[in-house]
Amino acid sequence: MVGTGKRNWLRVKGSPGGSRVTFLELFFDLVFVFSISQLSHALAAHYTPLGALEAGLMTFAVWWVWIFTAWVTNWLDPEKTAVRGMLVVLMLLGLVLSASIPEAFGDKGLLFAGAYVLMQVGRSLFTLYAFKHASPSNYRNFLRISTWLIVSGVFWIAGGLLEHEARLIAWLIALAIEYTGPASGFFVPGLGKSTASDWDVSGAHMAERCALFVIICLGEAILVSGRTFSELPFSSLTAVVFATGFVGTVAMWWLYFRFGHERAAHRIEHEEAPGSLARQAFTYAHIPILAGIIVHAVAVEFMFSHPHETGNIGVMASVFGGSGLFLAGNLWFKGATSGRLPLSHLGGLVLLILLAFVAPFIELYLAGMLATAVLIIVAAWEYKSLVGQTAAHTIH
Repeated sequence: MVGTGKRNWLRVKGSPGGSRVTFLELFFDLVFVFSISQLSHALAAHYTPLGALEAGLMTFAVWWVWIFTAWVTNWLDPEKTAVRGMLVVLMLLGLVLSASIPEAFGDKGLLFAGAYVLMQVGRSLFTLYAFKHASPSNYRNFLRISTWLIVSGVFWIAGGLLEHEARLIAWLIALAIEYTGPASGFFVPGLGKSTASDWDVSGAHMAERCALFVIICLGEAILVSGRTFSELPFSSLTAVVFATGFVGTVAMWWLYFRFGHERAAHRIEHEEAPGSLARQAFTYAHIPILAGIIVHAVAVEFMFSHPHETGNIGVMASVFGGSGLFLAGNLWFKGATSGRLPLSHLGGLVLLILLAFVAPFIELYLAGMLATAVLIIVAAWEYKSLVGQTAAHTIH
């Protein structure tokens, strides 16, 4: 009877609702709306090389705790009471994690680390328990995963107790351990390592979950534009910056959802080894996509506050870097799911690199308009390429 109960916690693969994203998962994502907002504000408020490194580290941590939960709810059914309880507890801890982001490298370091470790290790141990009598292979997988997360958790907690550079180093080690885990198959002496065939994920569910997280990040970019625009006196310049930020965000949405998401969902759903493709395309390739959107939101904030600024290489880097990171992530994502690298994205990255040479001599708002123009060019180029491919396929 115990075994049957645990098996009932799992999604029924192949059933009509087996790949459905539940309302509780969407509710869970609301916490991460707050996280993304906190991250973009933290980066804008501490826009220095060290501040960027700290914001980057926290972005990697937030993404990792979210994507691990997405993998778990790919197997466990959020409609079951026990799984619901687990997700609600994770929401509470995620709220604590998000609230501590601004002072994570200050007085709330231990709070940030403690919430993170409880989320990672607690969720992994819960899933281990759920799989104990239901799936021996996944049970062994989560024994390995739990081991890796406990080891990294030691460095997270140690970092929370340390200060300044020592905290940063400890947390970088913790992240390195966690990000190495999937690539190494979570190898543990005596337990071996996972294989691609062990990760029997639902591709449609994974694609939809990641798409929803991208929407969260794009929503934050829209909110930054709208909130800042509403707080400033109206002028033709603020209207231009507002339009630039909005069009740039829409271009990002178009590039990801019109040309990448549906194809990826179809490909992974029909893949013989979906776990390997999901790890590359969703677990890793989405990191620069999300980072690019966050940096883009910060760049829009700078364009509102310092539209006429010139010669500030760091601020210019946010304008061209946001678009560049986004294109690089989509290049990786689409290359992994289609088997070819889109030339449009390569061309867009080359254009951004060339524009970087003229960045010191132009005003910030003009740089934003040029970066947005590159995204529009890439979208038009890709659209034309896909139309041509469709026409050629129809003729043959």
